Amino acid sequence: MAKKGQIFKKYPLDLKLKIVKEKIDVGKSYKFLSDHYKISEGTITTWVYMYRRDGGLDIKQKGRPVELDIDYKERYEILKKFQDFLGVVEQKKK
Repeated sequence: MAKKGQIFKKYPLDLKLKIVKEKIDVGKSYKFLSDHYKISEGTITTWVYMYRRDGGLDIKQKGRPVELDIDYKERYEILKKFQDFLGVVEQKKK
């Protein structure tokens, strides 16, 4: 678990892919890779897991997906129709 004020090391993508390929294709152990590249076994394990899960290390984006094609006019028309519907329902209640 991260500690307050902890600074994380950032590794280049090509290095990550090289290490993951060595693990998956060649079958080298986590211990060997950890000692050779001076990176913790847990970090390498995480990279291998992400690679197998997503098909790469830079594919999965964090956060909410961005809607690029927002049609405000269409949304506005839908909202107007819904408000008219609510007005009719209120009139029927009275």
